[in-house]
Amino acid sequence: MSRIGKLPINIPQGVDIKIQDNKITVKGELGQLSQKLHPDLIIENENNQLVLKRPTDSKEHRSMHGLYRSLINNMIVGVSEGFKIVLEMVGVGYKANVNGQVLEMSLGFSHDLFFELPPEVKVEAAQEKRANPIVTLTSFDKQLLGQVVAKIRSYRLPEPYKGKGIKFQNEVIRRKQGKTAAK
Repeated sequence: MSRIGKLPINIPQGVDIKIQDNKITVKGELGQLSQKLHPDLIIENENNQLVLKRPTDSKEHRSMHGLYRSLINNMIVGVSEGFKIVLEMVGVGYKANVNGQVLEMSLGFSHDLFFELPPEVKVEAAQEKRANPIVTLTSFDKQLLGQVVAKIRSYRLPEPYKGKGIKFQNEVIRRKQGKTAAK
């Protein structure tokens, strides 16, 4: 049995769950999410806990068991607590400003970049003297938040020689020495 799939999912206070026609809808104080489920998987609500069961031990059922348990758990955590990702912009002259749902970034190009965020994602930008700009993104949808962060990072991925680029706040970038180290 899947180690992840067999774990029960606790339902916190204030979270409503509806299961209809292989579709689960989770509603909480931060928002509402829904997900279609594999038609063979069985969901049971026992003592304020969700338990996912699979009908057979076939490879397809085993692979879907842990996946859908993780997706449902992420939905419940998202609508009750939310998710937060902090990005740090490392580079000379890198700046970030927020105008409503538009993130304006100056990343060393000849022009500024404007990134419009979906309404489910909230953004804050902080700039202190002698420190790198910090961009904080929060959302109740973990998948959407990951996609937005990946798109923002794709504008300037961290490079290994000088360490410049957009990185996660506590990310450690392995540095290379460059061509002068060969001599």
